[in-house]
Amino acid sequence: MKPLQTRAAARETAPPTPLISFRRIDLSYGDRRILEDINLDIGEGEFVSVVGPSGCGKTTLLRLIAGLARPTAGDVILDGQPVAAPSRKVAVVFQDYSKALLPWRTAAGNIALALSAMGVPKAEWPDRISALLATVGLAGDGDKLPRQMSGGMQQRLQIARCLAQEPRVLLMDEPFGALDAMTRQSLQDEVLRIASTRSVTVFFVTHELEEAIYLGDRVVGLYANPGRVAQCFDVGLAKPRDQLSTREDPHFLSLRHELFSFIKQA
Repeated sequence: MKPLQTRAAARETAPPTPLISFRRIDLSYGDRRILEDINLDIGEGEFVSVVGPSGCGKTTLLRLIAGLARPTAGDVILDGQPVAAPSRKVAVVFQDYSKALLPWRTAAGNIALALSAMGVPKAEWPDRISALLATVGLAGDGDKLPRQMSGGMQQRLQIARCLAQEPRVLLMDEPFGALDAMTRQSLQDEVLRIASTRSVTVFFVTHELEEAIYLGDRVVGLYANPGRVAQCFDVGLAKPRDQLSTREDPHFLSLRHELFSFIKQA
């Protein structure tokens, strides 16, 4: 199937200063081809949303960046070096926050785990933990256990723990899928703010087309069986974004229409 020809045509040139590059990536499990000839550059500080039908390899691409999977052929390049194992430059925010957090540790204790792994002196922990909790809107909640927190609060805590390792890349695998609409929108704005203020590169996997547009500088659309990069949509919406005015912008609505048409044909 040929890529759709739309106004938001695929980029023919790579973003400047690529931080992440997929170079002719193939991945197979036995006789099953999961990914085929993936070529994609992601610029430093870029927010890239990834969409496509189920089974197209969105999460597999994320795992390749994280060093949690290895390609059958080709290379994933991070900051000029092939990815061969997990790196502290990369943090992963998972969808299932309830399993990502240690239930017997307080919010502060969960963040301290990341600080300990980085070798941060204990004397610095209180100030760092306090600042991270405030960053994600959890100031004053450091003594709470995960079970005492709402789903949105637990996901904020997972993000704070990821930020504790001071990553250059934040990988997010449908992190808001289990949350209610209002909490989801609140966290979308929080992630945009964090990405902007910390200059973090974000690779965001989602099934929600409106979420992909609202968050992304670019939306990458994948075909399935096997997973291939079909098209890249430049978003081009003004920042900072607003849950009402941005979603009512004619360009936003046009992109939503194009993405919906793409998903129907992918």
